[in-house]
Amino acid sequence: MTDESPGQATRIIVADDEPDLLALLKSALAGEGFLVETACNGREAIAAIRANPPDIVVLDLSMPFMNGFEVCQAVRRDPLLEHLPIIILSATTGGPTKVEGLNLGADDFITKPVDMNELLARVRMIIRRTRQGLDANPLSHLPGNVSIERHIEEALADGRPLAVLYVDINQFKAYNDAYGYDSGDHVIKTTSRLLIRVATESSPPCFIGHIGGDDFILIAAPGQMENLARRIISEFDAMSLEFYNEVDRARRRIVSTDRRGQTKEYPLLSIAVGICHNKHRKLTSYAQISQYGAELKKHAKSREGSAFVVDRRRDDGTPAPDGPDDSSGDFAL
Repeated sequence: MTDESPGQATRIIVADDEPDLLALLKSALAGEGFLVETACNGREAIAAIRANPPDIVVLDLSMPFMNGFEVCQAVRRDPLLEHLPIIILSATTGGPTKVEGLNLGADDFITKPVDMNELLARVRMIIRRTRQGLDANPLSHLPGNVSIERHIEEALADGRPLAVLYVDINQFKAYNDAYGYDSGDHVIKTTSRLLIRVATESSPPCFIGHIGGDDFILIAAPGQMENLARRIISEFDAMSLEFYNEVDRARRRIVSTDRRGQTKEYPLLSIAVGICHNKHRKLTSYAQISQYGAELKKHAKSREGSAFVVDRRRDDGTPAPDGPDDSSGDFAL
């Protein structure tokens, strides 16, 4: 069995165009406690990986549409998937093929016919090694605080234009208490997929990280920041009613208990975005940005419903000329 705690079983995507081998691989891995999703060609594999990134991928080398190497290349080009462990299966025993796969970013290379005990041992070893060295949130699989800090510090060191969006779900604790942890996890995962879609579809794509709980971060260029915030709010509000039962949807409120154990009504989930940037003032450190971000997010959370707040201050404390557009939900700090 896997060494995962309850509710955190390791997810594996296995891709092979041989149905019998695919069924055998799925049975062996599932029998050891892994959650297994299968794909019968490279195109299905990359679609499944992007839709819901797993903990590890096992790819046949020779598949229709996209072979294992091509899928591996596509994964390694995606900044959200660049650390995803990949094992390649191949009937070819030649050295150059194995070297080519490793050079393309594969973590391991297993020759067919597959020895199931060897495969299981290598899967466990790679997952253990990856989790020891990789900073990633176990629920969303998004980069965590170490990666977030590194991306911000690199941007500051390079002197690049920088906007940091702090994203937080309002009323999440009340929802979690009323609907349970499984429903709360569903909200977190659905929100992370929304943010991944927004981040990857922006031009250029921006970095997304998961600070923890219901707190996320996007790192972008200042020219992108307000459109990103507007889209996050619009899409979150459009999907948020799906998280509730019919009664709560109808009355647009939920009943839960506060920290004192008293029954209280709470608004439905909404989303707050605080944005700091170096368009009009200098940002010098990760600690400074974290402080500004917390202030800005607090102001956004004080608004009713979903809102975003952009820091409009200059270094001398005066407002920047491009003031707030009140109709958008954007308010200057």
